[in-house]
Amino acid sequence: MLRLRNTLTRKVEEFRPLEDKTVRMYACGPTVYGNIHVGNFRTFVAVDVLRRYLKYLGYDVQYVMNITDVDDKIIRGLKQSGKTLEEYTGLYVDQFLEDLKRMNIEMPDVLPRATAHIAEMAELMKRLDEQGHTYKSDGSLYYRIESFPEYGKLSGSKLEGNQAGARVDVDEYDKADARDFVLWKATKEAGEPSWPSPYGPGRPGWHLECSAMSMKYLGESFDIHCGGVDLIFPHHENEIAQSEGATGKPFVKTWFHVEFLQVEGEKMSRSKGNFYTLRDLVEKGYSPQAIRFLLLSVPYGTQLNLKFDELHARQSSLQRLQNFKARVAEFRARAGSHSRAQEAITSARSAFETGLNNDLNTSAALAAVFDLVRDINIAMDSGEFAEEDKQATLRFLESADSVLGVLGLMTSEISPELQARVDELIKDRHAARRDRDFKRADQIRDELAAMGVVLEDTPQGTRWKLKQ
Repeated sequence: MLRLRNTLTRKVEEFRPLEDKTVRMYACGPTVYGNIHVGNFRTFVAVDVLRRYLKYLGYDVQYVMNITDVDDKIIRGLKQSGKTLEEYTGLYVDQFLEDLKRMNIEMPDVLPRATAHIAEMAELMKRLDEQGHTYKSDGSLYYRIESFPEYGKLSGSKLEGNQAGARVDVDEYDKADARDFVLWKATKEAGEPSWPSPYGPGRPGWHLECSAMSMKYLGESFDIHCGGVDLIFPHHENEIAQSEGATGKPFVKTWFHVEFLQVEGEKMSRSKGNFYTLRDLVEKGYSPQAIRFLLLSVPYGTQLNLKFDELHARQSSLQRLQNFKARVAEFRARAGSHSRAQEAITSARSAFETGLNNDLNTSAALAAVFDLVRDINIAMDSGEFAEEDKQATLRFLESADSVLGVLGLMTSEISPELQARVDELIKDRHAARRDRDFKRADQIRDELAAMGVVLEDTPQGTRWKLKQ
């Protein structure tokens, strides 16, 4: 039985969907004002693993991830770009979708954009207005948090100290105190993106967007809402207030939050020079599958520290798994089976599922896979590995990878960044050999090998390919 930590109850609970074998699940997606950094991808990978494991367990998963294509940050960037809103955000949406593919993150069933759901947001504001949760000021519409007595139940933020009428107009704010928040922001400047509404021209607040879109596609109550821990307050707290204030029903049963990613022990930020997108890491020579492997190597509820020597090691570990898969597939086995191999496979599957059932402990699940690698390698070396064992091992690897999503990425597609990096290193190796700096040439070969690149020196020049 799958058990998940529920932020709302602060307990690890048995997961039981609201409707039999159907799971309705929502995740806060990106705000598209730039390329998405690798910290965001930690959340997206964790949510992808959760979705995959729910399907592994036999659930029908209905998964929605939104795209925020209008907010304060987008408007600031838009003013400087000279583009239309659609042109400005469209570029980053396309890049995000490409990154999802490269990270082997399965596409959501629905990927709604905020600007395509203004009508649903207007309807939600109307319901909140009718329930007495709103007031208008300076052309904007605000949510009165005193009208919702359960405010703070997700984050623990208290209403004490909140001054009546104290408001926040920005989409994101850092203070832990509770403030009335904006639902509809009146247009402030000429040329600012705006839409007509019963409350005047303007645009939706960030929090309103997710409530309207999640309930449109998943219903007024659904099973799982996902996001990073930074969204607990105020974003998810405000979503609860809006949604339950309008419907009078429980909004979400289980809240699933993913911990932060640090870089070399520090918070990621542009000012510190440690802000990395997926493209940045690929340009450094790391494959997308190795990055995914690192991001899922630590349980989602534990902070993950991205160290480049650790990423290098994870790339090598992933190569070990891929080499093992290839060795098993190519092994010429006799008919029959051996009890030692069968016991190893059974034990690995049990440990794999036990780990994931324990609050999606991907570290324990990976340990089970590596234990199988050790045991099956011994069995193959000792001649205690037959055809039935081979097929059972391959079936286990296939089912495990249906959750992990790393072994199947033998990378038939070579990214432009990887191509450029490999070409550069091969050129440096040629120069080192020409200068008889064979130590440096060997170092470059080792670096390429760690990237999964095999070199072949021929009379026609150096050729390369990815390890299979």
